[in-house]
Amino acid sequence: MKNWMELSSMEHRKVRERLYKEFRFNPSVTSFPSFNVPPPFKKYNISSYLNWTGDMRIFIDIYSDLELKSLHAFKALIHKDEFMYAIDWQHPSYWINPHLEFPKSQFDEWIVPIFPNGDYYFFIQKNFEWGLLGHPWEKTITIFGKELLEQFNMHQPRMLHHIVDQEEE
Repeated sequence: MKNWMELSSMEHRKVRERLYKEFRFNPSVTSFPSFNVPPPFKKYNISSYLNWTGDMRIFIDIYSDLELKSLHAFKALIHKDEFMYAIDWQHPSYWINPHLEFPKSQFDEWIVPIFPNGDYYFFIQKNFEWGLLGHPWEKTITIFGKELLEQFNMHQPRMLHHIVDQEEE
């Protein structure tokens, strides 16, 4: 079975429409928040990792930890034959299955990176029950949905330690 299957133009349009409607998505580089997710959620500040100037080995280790623990959380919630969305706002978006191979790009990142280093990157369950939303200009990663939050609480990525907003159910 193939992983990272590009969404058709119709699928991409429907996902975008749903994001605008359900999350009141309003893309902006200056007006925040750009989206509102349903509770429960936690929003983490990742500003200290954007434009990293420290030891690159440390950053790569922390970045790899985020990828690994995110993949672990997705696998715990997605069946082996099920797919979820990996959305890159200005580029192709995909159906992905966390149980299948996760090839990396020429920059040693997932095809849609988990770390928002230049665009909105969203990883969302196909029915929008939970997800991880990266905002590069707000410099945050937001995790929503009880099940996904529980997974991240059990296996907390080192990058996600500074909560800037949260809401319980």
